[in-house]
Amino acid sequence: MTRLTIRIDFDNGQQVGHGKIRLLENIATHGSISRAAKAMNMSYRRAWLLADEINSMFQSPVLETQHGGSGGGHARLTSFGHALVGHYRTIEAQTLTAFQRQLAEIEQAVKP
Repeated sequence: MTRLTIRIDFDNGQQVGHGKIRLLENIATHGSISRAAKAMNMSYRRAWLLADEINSMFQSPVLETQHGGSGGGHARLTSFGHALVGHYRTIEAQTLTAFQRQLAEIEQAVKP
């Protein structure tokens, strides 16, 4: 199935796309960066670097983390983090709806 992915490029050179949003969604689901990384078949280091990048990208934090201890560490999205994911998914859905006919025509022209 053809899919459409969106990447938002900010003037300062930073960007948010489907990979970072999926990471945030997985952190919200699993409650930790390490478990989110595992769910995405990504190294913990890569996931941690991306999470840190996302968290420092905005004026408000996207994630709250607690380092491991006897019960292990955890991470969760802040209210702004949930809003960021929601806005991204809304932009993605509205774009898909707006360009559905054009995407279908392009898809039909693709070799099997």
